[in-house]
Amino acid sequence: MTNSSNGLNTTSNPFADHVGFSMEPAAPGESTARLAVQPQHLNPNGVLHGAVLYAMADTGMGAAVFPTLAPGELCATIEIKMTYFKAQSRGDIVCRTVLVNRGKRVAYLESSAFAGDVLLAKATGTYAVFTPSQAASA
Repeated sequence: MTNSSNGLNTTSNPFADHVGFSMEPAAPGESTARLAVQPQHLNPNGVLHGAVLYAMADTGMGAAVFPTLAPGELCATIEIKMTYFKAQSRGDIVCRTVLVNRGKRVAYLESSAFAGDVLLAKATGTYAVFTPSQAASA
C-alpha cells in the first residue's frame, strides 16, 4: 500500500519490524504503536529499555504526520523530548500519538506510552515538513 499523495510505502516498516513493534492504521494526525515486551527489549537491569519507547514514539510521530503531507513533501524529526515515569519488564505496551499542530513547515506532536492504564512515558516532538531539493534526492 502507498500513500497516494507521495507514492511512498506506508505499510512496510523494516525498523519497527526489527525492534518488534507494530503500527496500526489510524486517521491522519494519529497513530498507535503496539509492542509485546520480549527479553531482547530489556536493558541489563531487566526492565524495558528506554530506547524501545523512544523508537515507538518517534515512529508513531512520523506515522501521524505522514498522511498530512502534500505530494512531494517529506517529514523528518527535528527534536524529541522523552520523559520516563515508570519501569516495565513484561506485558504489552501501547504508544498513542496525536498531531497537536501542523504548520506549513513544522509539526508538533505528543506521544504517550502505556502498559494497561499505567503511563510509562510521554514524548513531545517537532518535525520538519519540507520538499527535498533535487540535489538532496539524488
